[in-house]
Amino acid sequence: MDVRDFDFDLPPELIAQEPPLLRGGSRLLRLDRTTGSIEHRRILDLPDLLMPGDLLVVNDTRVFPARLIGRRDPSGGVVECLLVARLSGSEDGSEEEWDALVHPGQKLKPGARVVFEGGERLHGEIIDRRFHGRRAIRLWTEGGGRVEDVVDAIGHVPLPPYIKREDRPADRDRYQTVFARQRGSVAAPTAGLHLTDQLVTELDARGIELARVTLHVGYGTFQPVRVSRVEDHRIEPERLVISEEAAAAIGRAQRDGRRVIAVGTTTTRTLESVAASHDGQVVAGSGAADLFIYPGFRFRVIRGLLTNFHLPQSSLLMLVAAFAGRDHALSAYRAAVAAGYRFYSYGDAMLIL
Repeated sequence: MDVRDFDFDLPPELIAQEPPLLRGGSRLLRLDRTTGSIEHRRILDLPDLLMPGDLLVVNDTRVFPARLIGRRDPSGGVVECLLVARLSGSEDGSEEEWDALVHPGQKLKPGARVVFEGGERLHGEIIDRRFHGRRAIRLWTEGGGRVEDVVDAIGHVPLPPYIKREDRPADRDRYQTVFARQRGSVAAPTAGLHLTDQLVTELDARGIELARVTLHVGYGTFQPVRVSRVEDHRIEPERLVISEEAAAAIGRAQRDGRRVIAVGTTTTRTLESVAASHDGQVVAGSGAADLFIYPGFRFRVIRGLLTNFHLPQSSLLMLVAAFAGRDHALSAYRAAVAAGYRFYSYGDAMLIL
């Protein structure tokens, strides 16, 4: 399967640079994956578009401010570091090692030292070169404080690269879902950004159940597909946790024949990854998800998907095409472009049923 089969034309002005003025103010394109029919609605219509008994599953991961801005020590040159995955850490939390994207990478060789400041100070040392420009970096604090706390204090929200502006304090709230509990993501599970506490209350009143799972979104969500054949692409592992409560709710819905509807591609990969290893069942526990879903995949759990609009030729678009059908998905994307929908993380939503 050719990666170019998942291309579409997107005017740059449709890439959302800001969230909606109010959370819950997004447009919603409803796609029937059987017929390909399309409706143009609002996210506030969601309770009317679902059925009593449906189970909505959300990702409760919390984005942390993983982008650090600092300087080389002692030369003073500007350094930018995106923390990608924690490798290890001391018992008291005062020292950690991370897999990171570092700029300027060519100048930061093993042994290079950096300092990140913003009221508090964090020290770093490059300890290893890794693939695709990545580095292993050791971080430590002054005075024995926790690295995690200093990162939260001085770090920047890691907005996606297609948002062409610096992060602002408001992004600490808007680039976070109302379900966010478990710290660990470098990117938001963006479908969840559309939901509000009021909308959740309305869904509950309609008889629509809610369950929470955790997938800590890593850099792989931005990772370009660098191969020409879809089948050759690989997804970086991301940490997942499913509670006993969530597994029980999903199991009941499956046994009752009720629809399980995933809020986002991250939730989809969480559920389908676990089910692929447990004969179609979602069981409680923790692990890693590296499942790459593309057309031809057999879905065992989800029967509906709420998602944002994704990049051309991206693994996320391939997942949507696997669920909706490639022709239906691309037709819906063309309709969204024609209707002026806002795309990507801060953009509008699609409901596929």
